[in-house]
Amino acid sequence: MTMQANGARGEAVVTLAGAERRLCLTLGALAEIEGALGLEGPGALAERMRALSARDLTAVLAALLRGGGEFALAGELDRAAVSPVEAAEAVAAAFMACC
Repeated sequence: MTMQANGARGEAVVTLAGAERRLCLTLGALAEIEGALGLEGPGALAERMRALSARDLTAVLAALLRGGGEFALAGELDRAAVSPVEAAEAVAAAFMACC
């Protein structure tokens, strides 16, 4: 069965670690991202997103997964079979879906 994204909520459905996953940039996820990256405000986030380290990318992806209700994968990203390309594409899809 294929997951459907709720466009009104700004969800994105992507494939990570061999399964479809729901991501969402909620206000909670945004606050978590800003806190994890030590940022204040969307302007700082936009600038930082241009050059994320692997650790930053993992933190952003985990927050977006939690925003989409994917708590299990978010908690084990460090052990999951997610490539950097998959992670970057998933993050991009989530940000595109919310705007």
